[in-house]
Amino acid sequence: MKAKDYCRSAEIELTTWKAKLYDVIRKIDKLPTGDKQRMLGGVEDLHMLVAELEDRIDQLRIACPTDWKPEKETIGGRIEDLGDRVGAIEKELFDYNIGG
Repeated sequence: MKAKDYCRSAEIELTTWKAKLYDVIRKIDKLPTGDKQRMLGGVEDLHMLVAELEDRIDQLRIACPTDWKPEKETIGGRIEDLGDRVGAIEKELFDYNIGG
């Protein structure tokens, strides 16, 4: 895969994850105040992840290095981590929605 193709593909995937994170944040914003307080640390983590994603997306748009191996491994690891974190937070949201 050419570097530019990889950069565009990674940009699309990271933008998709960013949208998923915003969806989770919006769901949390709709929770009652007490539930929001219990999830405060998770929300702060989500905002940090969104900021990190925005930085990576900007980097992919501005400069696409010819040697992507180190970045590819880093981005791949972050995407897996994002999936785990979003899954855990969504599970917690589900537990709140059913009275947990």
